[in-house]
Amino acid sequence: MIATAPKLRHAIGGAWVESDSAETLDVLNPATGQPVAKVPLATPAEVDAAVEAAQAAFPAWRAVPAVERARLLLRLHGLLFAHVEELARTVTIENGKTLDEARGEVLRTIENLEVAAGIPSLMQGVMSEDIARGIDETAIRQPLGVFAVVAPFNFPAMVPWWFAPYAVATGNTFIVKPSQQTPLSQVRILELVAAAGFPAGVFNLVHGARDQVERLCAHPLVRGISFVGSTPVAQHVYAAATAHGKRAQCQGGAKNFLVVMPDAQFDAAIPNICGSTYGCAGERCLAGSALVAVGDAYDELKERMVRASRGIKVGNGLDPATGMGPVISKRHLARVLSYIEQGLAAGAQLIVDGRGVQVEGHPDGNWIGPTIFDGVTPDMTIAQEEIFGPVVSLLRVSTLNEALELIEASPYGNAASIYTSSGGAAREFCSRVAAGNVGVNVGVAAPMAFFPFGGRKASFYGDLHGQGRDAVSFFTDQKVVIARWPRRTDGRDPWD
Repeated sequence: MIATAPKLRHAIGGAWVESDSAETLDVLNPATGQPVAKVPLATPAEVDAAVEAAQAAFPAWRAVPAVERARLLLRLHGLLFAHVEELARTVTIENGKTLDEARGEVLRTIENLEVAAGIPSLMQGVMSEDIARGIDETAIRQPLGVFAVVAPFNFPAMVPWWFAPYAVATGNTFIVKPSQQTPLSQVRILELVAAAGFPAGVFNLVHGARDQVERLCAHPLVRGISFVGSTPVAQHVYAAATAHGKRAQCQGGAKNFLVVMPDAQFDAAIPNICGSTYGCAGERCLAGSALVAVGDAYDELKERMVRASRGIKVGNGLDPATGMGPVISKRHLARVLSYIEQGLAAGAQLIVDGRGVQVEGHPDGNWIGPTIFDGVTPDMTIAQEEIFGPVVSLLRVSTLNEALELIEASPYGNAASIYTSSGGAAREFCSRVAAGNVGVNVGVAAPMAFFPFGGRKASFYGDLHGQGRDAVSFFTDQKVVIARWPRRTDGRDPWD
């Protein structure tokens, strides 16, 4: 644990700036309940200063050749690799997830730098010669200016870097607004950005909450907003940004279904399902939360999940023996517990009860253990709404068609997976399922950095997703050039 709780600073125009704001929030270690930092809520002038610094840096940065921008990204890539353990520990302290989970998050962060460093080819345009006699047509991609990301608490190191590398690689400048609950890893990464040699103002960081997000959405110099968080907030940010003429890509919440067929290989499936449902304490948008057993799969799935869930050790993520850490805050813990009460009131049976978990030495942690409901029906709130915690609902259907109809009826469409040994069942599922990220015997269908991060229905607002070629398209605009060079009438063309 950090010994003191320092007040964090903004990163504006290549300098670390003390905030004038008298409003601060405590950043609490979820395992200990102790403050590790104070985050200032930026004043309007501080938000404006970050935007203006990014805008001032834009003309020179866009003129830097793409190959040189890529080299700076590769330099940052090396620095992040050298600090993986430090960054992972920071993520665990601010978020609560295990060190292994935090390492995986940092490595995913680095992967996006690797892909974005390919920008000299990713940003190439197209050209057609002689679209008419003596006329050529070319489409080129150009950067737009200042972009910002509003990041969530659950992957504090990674999520901003679904967007940032592509924004700056294409020649834009960037502002990170980290979650006020988990800002520490982004502060450290911005220090490494400076060490990598990026020009002042290309990357900026401003702390805050809702008011600061509203100001970024309305600022006339900000050209686009990337957001990841809950569906209600995603809807709001998308509406606010687009109302001011900005581009927006807003990833919302999820209710992810894991369909288990009778021919599933249970020895492999159960650890994978537990990783999906309980990894990061269930606080991720790709977490499985509704287990749909098809036909005869139900009894074996239930028995194995109960046994596996009871074997997971809950504790401080810094302890190598810990299998699952705490949830992010006391407020969020109360929200998860309220869903458990709703499930009981609706008639579901609690066959694994994670309430009341105690962790020795950490009486103030936000503890809840793996939790499983049996007898869940599709009309129950726990089967419909995102809980964002380690709470699993078991549902029974007779056929794969019924499972697909259940998923179709959900307002969310972030992820869905099937566990089966049948290629035919897997193919039918992949073709028909109403989700943007689909797994086959994979419970966390997280796209690699060179693929877009999908999402449908209430899980995504916008047209272009994060990562890969979608990101390149989002952060650039196409310009079409039609050129005619007629022959001279005096017969003195240089090739004559």
